[in-house]
Amino acid sequence: MSGQINVLEQTLAGARAENRAALIAYLPAGFPTVDGGIEAAKAVFEGGADIVEIGLPHSDPVLDGPVIQTADDIALRGGVRIADVLRTVREAHRAAGKPVLVMTYWNPVDRYGVERFAAELAEAGGAGCILPDLPVEESEGWRKAAQAHGLATVFVVAPSSRDERLVKITAAGSGFVYAASLMGVTGTRASVGEQAADLVRRTRAATDLPVCVGLGVSNAAQAAEVAAFADGVIVGSAFVKRLLDADGDQAAGLAAVRALAAELAAGVRKRG
Repeated sequence: MSGQINVLEQTLAGARAENRAALIAYLPAGFPTVDGGIEAAKAVFEGGADIVEIGLPHSDPVLDGPVIQTADDIALRGGVRIADVLRTVREAHRAAGKPVLVMTYWNPVDRYGVERFAAELAEAGGAGCILPDLPVEESEGWRKAAQAHGLATVFVVAPSSRDERLVKITAAGSGFVYAASLMGVTGTRASVGEQAADLVRRTRAATDLPVCVGLGVSNAAQAAEVAAFADGVIVGSAFVKRLLDADGDQAAGLAAVRALAAELAAGVRKRG
């Protein structure tokens, strides 16, 4: 089975055709349990998310703030494995027919085997991988495997990225570009800030790929603010916090993330 990069590209193009940004939700696999994480992914799709990123929990998540670190720790203590991540992708994609990516640091993929991971992610119906700590200069092996299996390779750019660096990063990527709107780690913030709009403008000057903004969005008003200048709005910590706040009540947690997805889906359609 080939990966679903075409579904990812069609989803982003479809949102653009509707004159709106796509809503991209992030949830870590294995949190609060493997089965609970699968149901959460289904719930955010039901609420209105266009795309879901499934995080591969990592013991040293350098990009992730305290909320996602807490969830990763719960997942790791629960014994989550790469097989569980792939199962989460498979079941979420099967339920919704929408694109599901894996967001992971490079070390687990490298240890698992690049070809093996790409092949199994494609077989599970995955659309691609977001690799925040893989330098473009060291990415050729992964990119070849991803392309062979119909997977997108999504790189992360930041406000500190110089224009010439943006050209290099985006030329190597596919699917979309993940624009980290603020320096630092993930987490909800009171204001998304002007850095994000400037980064999107500079990134668009370097590539025709859609530019999706993550780090900081937690409500409909912020989603609308980002949707005014980005092709996609990525939300992670706010979803994870809803599950943490449910304190083990799965029904309440699923209802909360479904409701948040609906609120954010309405926000991306307002575009500021």
